[in-house]
Amino acid sequence: MAETGLVLSSAAPAGPSPASQGAGSNYTDLHSEPPDHAIGRSRGGWSTKVHHLVDGNGRPLVVLVGPGQAGDAPMSLQLMRHLRIRRNGRGRARTRPDRVRGDKAYSSRSIRQHLRARGIVAVIPEPADHRGHRKRRGSRGGRPPAFDSTDYRGRNVVERRFSLLKQRRGLATRYDKLSIVYRAAIVLHAVTTWTKTLSDTA
Repeated sequence: MAETGLVLSSAAPAGPSPASQGAGSNYTDLHSEPPDHAIGRSRGGWSTKVHHLVDGNGRPLVVLVGPGQAGDAPMSLQLMRHLRIRRNGRGRARTRPDRVRGDKAYSSRSIRQHLRARGIVAVIPEPADHRGHRKRRGSRGGRPPAFDSTDYRGRNVVERRFSLLKQRRGLATRYDKLSIVYRAAIVLHAVTTWTKTLSDTA
């Protein structure tokens, strides 16, 4: 790959007609259908949220779906757990990128601690309310998290990925009842993206 830095983000396409939300769904098992079909009520109505983990060139590496009201931060660790990049030679697949770029929605203590423990650089801005809370605590608030504003400019590749994704009508608006079918269509789009990339470099 041209770059091992990864980008985290998510976007919510419109959902189908109302359905029961269910509870306690497990979105980590990609082979089983969650009881609520990954449909939930968000501010825009019933919807499904697509969570993407892409490389520095915007090529998809991991795709997960969840209910529209689900937060971005909790899904980030699930995205990282599913990351597997096969090496050219022998050896185990790579699961630890050099850095992760994410927007303010991913600025949580648990995410930063997880990345720090694995030796991954977090390029995530600190929200204003977090910054204010830390300053009010004074010396007990700790030091501000490191942030490379220049490197953060590379995060826009995931936004461009979602722009391309939403050009497909069946992905921008979910018509599939089953979340595994809807996710399969997104994975197919990712395969197409990688196929075009590899053919251009061949």
